[in-house]
Amino acid sequence: MKTKPGIPTISATDLAKMIDHTLLKPEATEQQVYKLCNEAVENGFGAVCVNPCWVKTCVRALEGSNVKIASVIGFPLGATTTSAKRAEAAEALKSGAKELDMVLNIGQLKSGQLNAAMKDMQSLARLAHKNNALLKVILETCLLSDEEKVIACKLAIQAGVDFVKTSTGFSTGGATVEDVALMRETVGPKIGVKASGGIRTYEDAIKMINAGANRIGCSAGVQILKEAKAAE
Repeated sequence: MKTKPGIPTISATDLAKMIDHTLLKPEATEQQVYKLCNEAVENGFGAVCVNPCWVKTCVRALEGSNVKIASVIGFPLGATTTSAKRAEAAEALKSGAKELDMVLNIGQLKSGQLNAAMKDMQSLARLAHKNNALLKVILETCLLSDEEKVIACKLAIQAGVDFVKTSTGFSTGGATVEDVALMRETVGPKIGVKASGGIRTYEDAIKMINAGANRIGCSAGVQILKEAKAAE
């Protein structure tokens, strides 16, 4: 495999398994969701990530495949109540989602309501785990100071989540190498780190993996995998 200095020797197959193939635009159509699922199967992606209304469509499209279905919760603001997030999550799980990408209550965190922010995550983590599913919590790092990012990661550990995730892709910025490194340094090996938002090339993906990400959320997965295969 041809690699540049600092680039790990990760196969295209292994990289594909780390990709959450994502379609979260509000104008996304059923046809586009089916296309997303077909691409995920063809490329061996680990999961698709969609809005809750498309979970059942993904179940039909992915029947018999190994591709998991992730649904976003409290997306993209994170400012709904815990009970609303639980209701949304419960329906997504019942519909067939095996992973939940929930947005942190950013306002609570920034207000110093740390226990409330932690309990919000914890409630969803327990619901997910009761249903043999994973919970990823989106921190929306572009809206947080480094100190707040560290606090959010520590609360996520306390809450029992499975992954911390950088971004929704719908705010003022996406994933950065620095944020991924800080998140990995804070959570250690205990939980996963998902880099998401603005990752469009193989080089972008590898930089995030080098920084500590073990999941990549992106809509450019097909192109990234083409570039990965070309590098082998």
